[in-house]
Amino acid sequence: LGTSSLKKVLVLVLVPVLAVALAGRSAPRAAYGQPNFIVILADDVGWGDLGANWAETKETPHLDELAAEGTRFVDFHSAASTCSPSRASLLTGRLGARNGVTHNFAVTSVGGLPLNETTLAEVLREAGYSTGAIGKWHLGHHGRHHPSFRGFDYYFGIPYSHDMGCTDTPGYNLPPCPPCPRHGADARVVRKDCYTEVALPLFENVTIIQQPVNLSSLAARYAEEATRFIRRASDSGRPFFLYLALAHMHVPLGVPPTAPTSGRGIYGAALSEMDTLVGRIKRVADSHGKGNTLLWFAGDNGPWAQKCELAGRLGPFVGSWQRQRGGSSAKQTTWEGGHRVPAVAYWPGHIPAKRTSHALLSTLDVFPTLVALAGAALPPNRRFDGLDVSPVLFGRSDVGHKVLLHPNSGAAGKDGGIETLRLAQYKAFYTTGGAMACDGSLGPAEHHQPPLIFNLDRDLQEQQPLDVASREYQAVLPAISRAYAQALEDVATDNVSVADYSKDPAATPCCDPRHVACRCQEPASPAAAHLHCGSNIKTCSIFHAVHTVRGHPTQTQIKTRGELWGQVVT
Repeated sequence: LGTSSLKKVLVLVLVPVLAVALAGRSAPRAAYGQPNFIVILADDVGWGDLGANWAETKETPHLDELAAEGTRFVDFHSAASTCSPSRASLLTGRLGARNGVTHNFAVTSVGGLPLNETTLAEVLREAGYSTGAIGKWHLGHHGRHHPSFRGFDYYFGIPYSHDMGCTDTPGYNLPPCPPCPRHGADARVVRKDCYTEVALPLFENVTIIQQPVNLSSLAARYAEEATRFIRRASDSGRPFFLYLALAHMHVPLGVPPTAPTSGRGIYGAALSEMDTLVGRIKRVADSHGKGNTLLWFAGDNGPWAQKCELAGRLGPFVGSWQRQRGGSSAKQTTWEGGHRVPAVAYWPGHIPAKRTSHALLSTLDVFPTLVALAGAALPPNRRFDGLDVSPVLFGRSDVGHKVLLHPNSGAAGKDGGIETLRLAQYKAFYTTGGAMACDGSLGPAEHHQPPLIFNLDRDLQEQQPLDVASREYQAVLPAISRAYAQALEDVATDNVSVADYSKDPAATPCCDPRHVACRCQEPASPAAAHLHCGSNIKTCSIFHAVHTVRGHPTQTQIKTRGELWGQVVT
């Protein structure tokens, strides 16, 4: 360990390191007025899925253009390595250990993101913004957990992951899943890892407008609705916040309209479709006043390795130490491949073009940064894990977090527990293992005391932890131990929320329980499969109001899944 590195470690030991507890901090209202915000969140995308990050990737010319005209962040991380916790943290600026969302919500979940947690949309709407959410929600759909009650003026999308319901256009998944049943007998066929009983719903505000969703046209519909929202908001004269949570690159991947042209087959075609969608949104935003809108693209977590060729590229972040022992080092884990994600920010005239930032940043930072840029204040009486990183966005600084916490996200350890942390270039693991790889290996759950410590400056592959007896390990361990203790203490003394993870079949979004798989209309033929509510829209609204929005499970007669399907028309 060189003298300069030792000095860095000693400074870290002596200086408080935990970058939290930001309640009440906000930037003064900017001289340029309130900008528009578009946050695009890709699903299960790999760091190496961005061509600007990884030369082997050729399918992202629009994202690469976005990076060339803005700033690319190469040390940017999702707040968790799985869906619901990552999204909850982005919209609250708080880790799941604080906001209560520690694992994914189910189709039958009664709860969601705790109602005492304040979302970014709520803060911005109070500051005068038009707010819209398009795409995947996965933070609760029952009652007041629905996005229409969490600060969004407009919602269009799917209430959870799009593999959590059957469709008539099932696309590509591993294992492959069947289309929705058309008759009662078909509904009783069970497939491992597949949802076969309830069709995937598409919502506009609180109404189911299509069930099952046509996945083949979903990307186009998201682009259309996003375009419509931007135009309406721009015409109103109010600033807007659009949260666009894409289905890409989560499985099932859609059937491409033409044969894949890249060597990556179906995945490459889906990646190209996502890239085209992002390019369209950028053009629309520019057409409504170039320079007025901050567009921030990032991923919600890393690739889902057990999906094999349907999973994304990790780039150099392969987690070699774990791979040598079996199991995944991507989604659900706290290896770099699980949470280091592509990220680009674009705002002509404000964010420097052709810049690469090495600042340690997170999706946690989206909340406090946008609140500050809007001239609003953070909600009181709680602490935040995110930072206002506008100086980094504007190129005035390249310093982000000194400490970044990586919660357990479905692999080894208690969900939401903090057992991995980053301190400058060092990363410490107290727990490893527990996530499935493509080859079916799981990797043993292991607890490490003292922790495994990697120096990412020279070991991006996380291949060889520091020797416990080395000078470097002994020099950095006190700083890591202190940061870890401070983190746990800070969470323990905060106002912490608890999410309701109870389940009830009555919470299942269902357009019409009289029809098999909750279809909006009973399909008389395969041609009818793509019909959505249409003339039956009133029925969809009524059933949704009863089972999902106003009511609670105790207010309905539906107590079990069997009773729910007891009226199925065959």
